[in-house]
Amino acid sequence: MALEIIINATGEETRVAFLEGGEITELYIDRKRDRGIAGNIYKGKVIRVLPGMQAAFVDIGLEKAAFLYVSEVSANIEEYAKMMEDETDEARIEFESDTVEAVKAKKASAVLIEDLLQEGQEIMVQVIKEPIGTKGPRVTTYVTLPGRYLVYMPTIEHIGISRRIEEEAERKRLRELINKLKKPGAGYIIRTVSEGVSNEEFKADIEFLELLWQNIQQKRDKLSAPSLLHTDLDIVFRVVRDLFTPKVDKLVVDSKQEYMQIKEFIDSFLPKLSSRVELYEKDEPIFDAYEVEIDISRALGRKVWLKSGGYIVIDHTEALTAIDVNTGRYVGKRNPEETILKTNLEAVKEIAYQLRLRNIGGIIIIDFIDMLKEKNRKKVFNVLQEALSGDKARTNILQISELGLVEMSRKRTREDLLRALCEPCSYCEGRSYLKSPTTICYEIFREIRRTAASSTSSKIMVTVNSSVANLLYDEERQGIDELENRYKKKIIIKADPNLHQEQYDIVFI
Repeated sequence: MALEIIINATGEETRVAFLEGGEITELYIDRKRDRGIAGNIYKGKVIRVLPGMQAAFVDIGLEKAAFLYVSEVSANIEEYAKMMEDETDEARIEFESDTVEAVKAKKASAVLIEDLLQEGQEIMVQVIKEPIGTKGPRVTTYVTLPGRYLVYMPTIEHIGISRRIEEEAERKRLRELINKLKKPGAGYIIRTVSEGVSNEEFKADIEFLELLWQNIQQKRDKLSAPSLLHTDLDIVFRVVRDLFTPKVDKLVVDSKQEYMQIKEFIDSFLPKLSSRVELYEKDEPIFDAYEVEIDISRALGRKVWLKSGGYIVIDHTEALTAIDVNTGRYVGKRNPEETILKTNLEAVKEIAYQLRLRNIGGIIIIDFIDMLKEKNRKKVFNVLQEALSGDKARTNILQISELGLVEMSRKRTREDLLRALCEPCSYCEGRSYLKSPTTICYEIFREIRRTAASSTSSKIMVTVNSSVANLLYDEERQGIDELENRYKKKIIIKADPNLHQEQYDIVFI
């Protein structure tokens, strides 16, 4: 199956689509005026300790305070390691070979947050989960610094290996190699792209990450809280670092500036993949050419049709996401049970796809059509497990209940696609969603880019809702200026309060 990375980079936002067999499976969006903070490292101040929740609020200089669980306070690992010194050799081996998450969980129940933190205390934290809805960011004191081949854990003595590296001989080689290179007290997670990597390449990665950690520590000692100590790479370089592997057939980008920077990076660190980087220079927008734009529009819809004529309905609530499966227009042939089984099996594949594309996380309830036979329920469950096996996000699935319901969870680290591109609808008092003024602005920019080059007119009249017009006059004015300079046409913005927020009219004069 062909794997492709398509990057649409403009002045106001960058969008990255990951395609498998020509079908978009993952979408990443980074807007300059609303850039994500996951991976950023801050020097913060504890403003409140909550013994009842075994957590604390930390001021890191953002609008909302960050949330820190007791299991994410690094003193736990240090205390646990000391405790292991008094235990048997067997227990120490268990600690050394255990996963970091398991070690955190073991100690979290034995240490109280009030014994570790107090109000006014200054601590260094890293954002592990973006602010979502009304919740502030989630943070940890276990700093991790991702490199090309390794993830550096400067405060944890541990070596982990990606589960996607399956060959036992290679896992042994990598573990022994990193054991020789790493410093005492620190740890590394060996990434999937490390398979077959040489000693020299690991050395270069380790030297870079250790130097980066030293710089962060120096900033921590100099600056007062709250302060930003380190910012993660922008979306383009995160994609190159994390997703651009030898398995990817090509990476296509439509910005010459980004293309040159990517090529420079690839030529230095991944010269074997240099020929797979392409600059897209056609007039047709890149997401139109690869049919990504239409998939994004479909991903914002509530109803998704299946090929057989059935459909699924995806509803978001504050606490969970509910997915309902229906036969729709599909009536089958003679046996109703076969009709239901076929619809459910088709829905399983579409649900797994939609979860990845829309980045739906948290608690998910799937209401399959009721099946009378136990063997059919097991078959649907097994196919669901298999369909989710390729998902990068961690999932946990419970067996289908007698009511035909599947309860599952999917790890959520950032906003889902619906909340990222839309906002609660003011026309229906928040019962549904509509595209935000910012999204409409960028749609207008794309529409102008799509047709301006071939037009001989000297002016463009854009009629929009007042909220969108205000944004175009103010925060997005730079985008208008860029388009005017590029196409040598005057763009006139006209506000019409009677227009729906999602409606606009573009006329070439």
